Order: sequence, then structure tokens, then C-alpha cells
Amino acid sequence: MVETHSEKSGSATVAPSMVWDAWGVPAGHQPLSAQIRGLLTQVFGISGEPVARRDEGDVPLRPSVLTDADRDGLVDVVGAEHLSTADVDRLRHAGGKSTPDLLRRRETAPQDAPDAVVFPADHAEVLALLRYCAEHGIAVVPFGGGTSVVGGVDPVRGQFATVIALDLRRLDTLTEVDPVSGTATLGAGLTGPRAEELLGAHGLSLGHFPQSFEFASIGGFAATRSSGQASAGYGRFDDMVVRLAVATPQGSLDLGRAPASAAGPDLRELFVGSEGTLGIITSVTLRVHPVPDTTAYQAWSFPDFATGAAALRGLVQTGAAPTVLRLSDEAETGLNLARSGDVGGHPVSGCLAITTFEGTAAHVAARSAEAEALLTAAGGTALGEAPARQWAHGRFAAPYLRDALLDVGVLCETLETATSWANLANLKAKVTAALTDALGAQGTPALVMCHISHTYPSGASLYFTVVAKQLDDPIAQWRLAKTAVGDAIVAAGGTITHHHAVGADHRPWMAAEVGDLGVRVLRAVKRELDPAGVLNPGKLMP
Repeated sequence: MVETHSEKSGSATVAPSMVWDAWGVPAGHQPLSAQIRGLLTQVFGISGEPVARRDEGDVPLRPSVLTDADRDGLVDVVGAEHLSTADVDRLRHAGGKSTPDLLRRRETAPQDAPDAVVFPADHAEVLALLRYCAEHGIAVVPFGGGTSVVGGVDPVRGQFATVIALDLRRLDTLTEVDPVSGTATLGAGLTGPRAEELLGAHGLSLGHFPQSFEFASIGGFAATRSSGQASAGYGRFDDMVVRLAVATPQGSLDLGRAPASAAGPDLRELFVGSEGTLGIITSVTLRVHPVPDTTAYQAWSFPDFATGAAALRGLVQTGAAPTVLRLSDEAETGLNLARSGDVGGHPVSGCLAITTFEGTAAHVAARSAEAEALLTAAGGTALGEAPARQWAHGRFAAPYLRDALLDVGVLCETLETATSWANLANLKAKVTAALTDALGAQGTPALVMCHISHTYPSGASLYFTVVAKQLDDPIAQWRLAKTAVGDAIVAAGGTITHHHAVGADHRPWMAAEVGDLGVRVLRAVKRELDPAGVLNPGKLMP
């Protein structure tokens, strides 16, 4: 039986909840610990004392160039109360949350910002907005949670004089639940926590928990091919997509009639990962599952990264993967020790691995027993549940640490890639060398950490965190390192992005990723769906 609903999270047109110049909310920001400050002094010669932040009202923005005529045209679609040219709204839609984004927020020069922010209520209003903007030459940047770390929501004007941010927060309804088929239809503007709350009222869950979970949106997850921390158990977000509603300047698309089809290429794949350059996803029907009865936690130690990676590979290829499966290298494990003195009360050397298992009590017991036997045989030492629980408790907090480091003059950024198991060690070595060499050549020795974040039978994703002392121009400093590491990833046979998407930052390597013919295919689709080129200029398309 299909249940139809109209459960909303509220439609007040207010600024996003995240602070304007950092990740998250004020309550999440904490001073650096004495251990971290000591480590910064030892490694980088930095005191660890934070610089004062500017008040939001003191940030100069480039003036809005939205004409009165275009304001009237947009208001005719959404209503006057759902269009804003106020600086507070424009600033909070001025980009995402990458380290370069936040460094730009700290500059004293006038900030780029959209000329207006519009808040459509539904698919019909999104469609009408796109048609108006295409006809009148206004660039449109879709905006969900604003969590992009690759320049995906930067207000790039391209060839257009005017750019608007199209904020999807009002598309926040759970419209349908099909418990027999195990699917639910969600509005693109729902945040991860609110989606889980609405589904939880029906005893259901998506199980999609990326680090951006607290603020990112359903539409954003789909548009960027997001991958959550429980991907070993539930798959990537694109694995969950059953159906999509998409608005384009040329009309609407309703894609996905059945769980699988042989009716030609799957057109859903054009839009999952399209980052708002081909159309705007307004609702998504997703595979859901019952809220698990039981969650079991277990941490492991391996003597080195190679041993741990081989153990994870054996677990996945045997078909015994847990719900969460990740492995930190020696450097990342060491930093965890520096932060806490141990991991969950257990002294750890080598490399730390985290596993969790979800489901019924019987299912969890059987799966965890099988995994324990395999990991032990592969050289792992069980550490009990405390380290895994400690990781789960703080798994959304890492961006706050990044911001605290930026405040004291430390450059901290992340990047990720993926490759086959056979190429994993080579890719890890080449990326590490590219980062250390590029930053070291600028006189800033770097600490590079890595973990396996997502696993597959044929390969895995590597997630890197790099820390170095900031130079006078930290944006240029990171740009040199990013260019070097992007080139290294391509040369070493990795993908330029596994789950952070392309945005503006990875766009220079898209031709290498898909080939010249692939580029022409993408551009041909873009011309058909968005002939005026108004959708998210400067992103994804080479």
C-alpha cells in the first residue's frame, strides 16, 4: 500500500543555518585542545592563538545588479516575500564550505555574491524560474545546504550580467511512502536530519550519513553522487535513487518507472551527478529500509596500512562487509592519539579500523562474527567497541577542527579519490608525494593523512587530509598544491573525485576523466537541455 503524505519541515524564508564564514553552527566551534596547540608549536612553530573574526555585517559585497524589471519578473513567480537582495542572504549564498571558500570570506576586498536569492515553493515554480532566467539571460546557481567543498555553488556569472541563487529549502515535503516496495519520495530541499526524522515516523531510514549530513540536502546528495559513511552497508546515494523529478529550461522530466529497465540508457544517470548544470532536481524517490533494531560497534588495529587494506579487501570480496568500514593510516591514527591520548581508552599503534553492523540482533551477530574471524585471520587485533563508538560520536565534527586550525594560521583541507585495489598503494603514495612536494617547495612542510572511506569488491576510496602552515597568500598556496595533486591523481589512474563532485575545482581535469568524446557528449546534452547556458555556469562542464 502506498501512503501519500504532505509532511513538511517548515517553509520560512530565512538565511541558511550555517555560519557565514565557517562550517556548521556556533555551538560546534570549540577552542583547540592543549594537545593540538602543543603539536602545532612543535611541528609548525605556531602558537595556536586564534585571530579575531569579522562581524558578518562588516563584509563588503559587490552591489546587486538585478534590474527592477527582472526583480518584478522573478517576483511574479515566487512572490515578493520569497525573493531577497539583502546582503545577509546574498553573503550566505556566496559559496560553499571548502577551505578556499572560507579563506575568501576572510578577505577584505568586496565579496562576489549572487545578485538575488529566490526561494521557490515547488516544481512548478522552479520550472517557471528557469524559463524566465533562460529567456532573460540570468545565470542560476541551485543551492541546497551550501556544503559544497569543490566550488559547486559559487555564484559564477559566466557570460551573464546577473546571477541568482535558487534556494530549494521550501521543497521540504515527504510526499509518499511505499512500505511494500521500500521507497519514499522526498523533496530536494529536505536536510539529512529532517529527512531521517520524517522517515523515522514511519519506522524507516535512508542510512545515508556523509560528513555533511547535518546540513546537506536530499537534492544535493543526488546532484553530487554523495557517498555516506555507511556506504558499505547501504550503498552510495546514487544506488538508492529510484525516481527523479527534474526541471530544465526546456521542460520537465519524470525519470524512473521501475527498479530496473532495458528501455535504453538510464536517463536518471544524466542528472544524478550533474550538479545543477543540466537541470534542477526537485524531488527524489529513494530506496529506504526499516530503522535497524541493533547497532554493534567494533574497532581494530592493524600493524600497517597495507595489512589493514588487504584485510578490508578480503572482507568486502567475501561479501561480509559491515555497515561502516574504514581504515586510517599511520599518520591519521597518530593524530587521533595526539587529540585524545589514546582511542576510546585503548592504546593503539599502527592503523585504526572502524566497523559497525546494523540490522536485527540475529543478523548483526552473524555478520559481526564472520567479520571478526576474517579480520583476525588477516592480522587484525580487536580493540572492542569503545573506539568505534568514539568515532561515531564525533563523526560530523571534523570540519569544526578544520575551521579552528584556519583561525590559528594553519592550512587544512581535504580531497578524495578512488581506484582499484591493485592500484591503491600506488595512488596513495603518489598523492602523498604530490602534496608534500608541492607544499614543501613553498617552504611549508605538510602533514598528510589518509583513510579508506568507502569500499567495493574491485577497489576503494582514499580520503586525504593535509595540514600545513599558512603562507601570506594561502589561497594561492593551496591552488599550487591542488593542481599538483590533481595531475598526480590522473597520472596514477585514480578518479578526480569519488564523492565530493566536480564543481569548479575539479573541472580542469574533467577532459582527462571522460575523454574528448565524452566532453562533446556532455556539451551536446547541455545544449539540448539548457541552450542558453544559464544553469550553474563554470561547473562540471569542461
